[in-house]
Amino acid sequence: MKNKITLALLLPFFGLCAFAQTIVSTSPENRKVILEEFTGVNCTFCPQGHAIAQNLQDNNQGDVFLINIHSGGYAVPNGSQPDFRTQWGEAIDNQSGLAGYPAGTINRQNFPGQEQGNSGTTALGRGQWAGASNTVLGQASYANTAVTAVVDVQTRIMTVDVEAFYTDNSPLAVNKLNVAVLQNNTLGAQVGGNMGNNYVHQHRLIDLLTGQWGIDISNTTAGSFYSNEFTYAIPDDINGIPVKIQDLEVVVFIAETTQYVVSGNGALPSYTGISSNDINLKSVSQINPTCLGSVSPTISIENLGANEATTLDITYSVNEGPSQVYNWTGNLSTFQEEEVALPAIAFTQQATNTLNISVAIDDVNDNNTGATSFDAVLETIGTILLSFDTDTFAHQNSWDFRDSSGNIIESESYNSSDDNQLFTYRFNFDADCLEFNMYDSSGNGILGSGDGVSLEDGNGVVIYALNGDIGSGFSLQFNSDGVLGLEDNDFTSIEVFPNPTSNVLTISNVENTTIEIYTILGQVMFTKENTFNQETIDVSSYKSGTYFIKISNGAFTTTKKFTVI
Repeated sequence: MKNKITLALLLPFFGLCAFAQTIVSTSPENRKVILEEFTGVNCTFCPQGHAIAQNLQDNNQGDVFLINIHSGGYAVPNGSQPDFRTQWGEAIDNQSGLAGYPAGTINRQNFPGQEQGNSGTTALGRGQWAGASNTVLGQASYANTAVTAVVDVQTRIMTVDVEAFYTDNSPLAVNKLNVAVLQNNTLGAQVGGNMGNNYVHQHRLIDLLTGQWGIDISNTTAGSFYSNEFTYAIPDDINGIPVKIQDLEVVVFIAETTQYVVSGNGALPSYTGISSNDINLKSVSQINPTCLGSVSPTISIENLGANEATTLDITYSVNEGPSQVYNWTGNLSTFQEEEVALPAIAFTQQATNTLNISVAIDDVNDNNTGATSFDAVLETIGTILLSFDTDTFAHQNSWDFRDSSGNIIESESYNSSDDNQLFTYRFNFDADCLEFNMYDSSGNGILGSGDGVSLEDGNGVVIYALNGDIGSGFSLQFNSDGVLGLEDNDFTSIEVFPNPTSNVLTISNVENTTIEIYTILGQVMFTKENTFNQETIDVSSYKSGTYFIKISNGAFTTTKKFTVI
């Protein structure tokens, strides 16, 4: 959604009785702190910076305002990490002269001898923020600022009113007004935060209503009054991250140029357009194809009403079949959201299935319904091929297959010796509704060297196309008919013994294959083509450790692991 900004007329000062000052103080004040923190989701020490900055604000409420700018290499997301960058961040980052992350500027001011980078630059390391802030807070300001913001809940339009009053002369004829829109309470990944994907990102810059470096204030002498009104169409999302109106914050500041912030202020919005009772069916989670004959939907509800919601009837059906009603109870105050897991509902499978959901009629009825569609489950033969190409963090990954009763029938986990290896597996499953689960404990998927995971049946039906961007993992179902593929081979009967061994290794059921043995570093230790059904290999000269056996017959490849002691 394109942001719309409307500027009201500048009101010049014609004497104290001429201007319409309503929110800004006309009495001399000390400067307020604007701490712009440069951060990123992959910055290990940035959570320390967040804590230091928040402590500064908590100890100086109303006098310290924080703007977290996700910029630089550490802000580039990996895998499913959120992209918190904006079109404005890099330029602000670059003008600071920072030399590492986290960094911060206190009012874009130079503090000689404390620079993180070159002499004369404004970026400070996190250990300098408190001292620099105290310096600014003790200095007189020649300009006061004030801001209010109002959000219309129904239209998602935010109106921002800004006022400034000059209690003394500015050294420059023109100053710059900057208006920043921030978002709080955004859950997402943060390296070093020790909270997985549930780190709470605060004061996150999402937009600048006045552009990169602000708009002109042309009357900057003592007694000058300035006011402006901005309207901002709040987008539904930025970079795929939902913009929640209840988490917005506005920070304004006056700068002499692109540097040296005189002072600033901030505000949380108030809200209009709120009905007494308004439950928004915000989302219906995607449903994966299933062969179990039932689904358990998950929805998100949001209270956009003034009254607390304590009960709600939720009606749902699949393929226009019989409806099911779930009575939700809880305590949902204004703007609060809750994820609701609905009980399973049975349905008759179609090529494309549609789930329809509605919540009880209230004061606003255009947000009470939702739907999602999902395809029929894949039908496969009983022979299933799994390929997993690990990255340099194989110990974070594991997988399992489960039958229709939830029992684990095949599984594997990995360790650091499995890094950067290709593993292939071949299974012959009975007729059943099967579930495959892939897990990544770090939540960042398969990165860099590994291509990821793929799954298909023995006839080439793709169940899961090769992909490394798996986040924290995934789950999918398919329906096996228990029939072996026409190209089925005897790889499932290969045996490697004794394991571990110190002298001789025997590999059976490998007739007419090629065998390679290599170390965990990729060094080839043994190769043989056109093998017999049983091969005996002398490994007495091998160093103690883990080795891999790659067995292929031209059409299929599998990898086995053994240990020399």
